[in-house]
Amino acid sequence: MTGKHPVTVIGLGSMGTALAGAFVRAGHPTTVWNRTPAKAVPLVALGAEHADTVERAVMAGPLIITCLTTFDDTMRALAPAVTALRGRALITLNSGSPAGARETSAWALGHCARFLAGAVKNVPSAVGAPDTLLYYSGDRAVFDEHETTLKVLGGDTVHLGDEPDLAALYEMAVGATLLPALVGFFQGAAAIQARGLEVSSMVRFSGKWLDMIKSLLPIYAKEIDTGDYSDAASSVNLFLAGAAHDEELSRETNVDSSWLEPLHDLVRRAVEAGHGDHSIAALTEVLRTAPAVRQP
Repeated sequence: MTGKHPVTVIGLGSMGTALAGAFVRAGHPTTVWNRTPAKAVPLVALGAEHADTVERAVMAGPLIITCLTTFDDTMRALAPAVTALRGRALITLNSGSPAGARETSAWALGHCARFLAGAVKNVPSAVGAPDTLLYYSGDRAVFDEHETTLKVLGGDTVHLGDEPDLAALYEMAVGATLLPALVGFFQGAAAIQARGLEVSSMVRFSGKWLDMIKSLLPIYAKEIDTGDYSDAASSVNLFLAGAAHDEELSRETNVDSSWLEPLHDLVRRAVEAGHGDHSIAALTEVLRTAPAVRQP
């Protein structure tokens, strides 16, 4: 089975199961382990091997991929197998802060493992697709050695740099848009329903709106990188005026929009800092410094 290298996947939640399934379907000898052995059953049916201990899972091959919730969870799960980590490549695909990635890297290196931290920037059902993005940071030699195997998980596979915390940094920086965007959609959905309309009727329009936002990101990125916010197609003042519209819609539809109050406050702080006529990207300048705690 030329070019099909053994892989171990530790952690079989929805994402871990998708990762292991992709390796099995691609013909890689795949060993799996999970605290709850029953989660391995569907993968064994596909052709994976189930290890009854985490130590045996680690010993099964040179490439260990963990998909647990946090970096701390990863270190705890691997604690019984630290001796077996020596000389093996450990790749973490979990959430967590840059500090957590640095700590895990030091822990792995302390046990003579080779380390990459990574992130899957899509849902489990997208694992294995040609356009699915995964990025990694840490030991470049590990990435180069296993890049072909890792591309089984997604065709858009990127090494960000040798610093082990870069993947976690980008994971959190890019992921910062998710919850506000979703809550915005949910608030809109509630407003649409308040008029007796189907939420599905707004999906196409919301998609177009997100496409428009996507098209603006390179412009805003350039403004932020250069510090020049003078070409204001959408000014901070324009967004401040929009706050009143949000409040009016909330009263009319009886939909809770209180989650927007900190965002409106951020816009007001930008105006107070002299950015009223600047591009909305100037909010970045205000975000660089945490606000002072206001006295009651």
